[in-house]
Amino acid sequence: MSAIVILLVGGLVAMLLNALLIWVVGKIGVGMEVDGFGPALITALLMFVFSVITNLIWGLFNFAPESGWSGFVSRLVASAGALLIAGGIVKGLRVKGFLGALLAVLGMAGVGFLANWLIGLIF
Repeated sequence: MSAIVILLVGGLVAMLLNALLIWVVGKIGVGMEVDGFGPALITALLMFVFSVITNLIWGLFNFAPESGWSGFVSRLVASAGALLIAGGIVKGLRVKGFLGALLAVLGMAGVGFLANWLIGLIF
């Protein structure tokens, strides 16, 4: 299998998992609401695009928030901003302001952490 196919499949799986996280957190109502899996999937795609653009811009200015607290805060704020922008674009997604976007991103991280932990217990 070629490297491009592997990257595309990996990206598709990651996008589906992120859409699932967005859908779950949206149903819980932590900082955002989502009407269904379709808007969650579109939001995951937009957040991926915003993430790529943000990383390209950071690369242009030789800013690499990769580790530590500065990396955590930078990625948290960028993700919350991307979610807030997506909330203005995607029909069926309602984000409750920047603080709501921060809470939703933290909720997605928490749900993802719990899912990884449970999968680790099973396997």
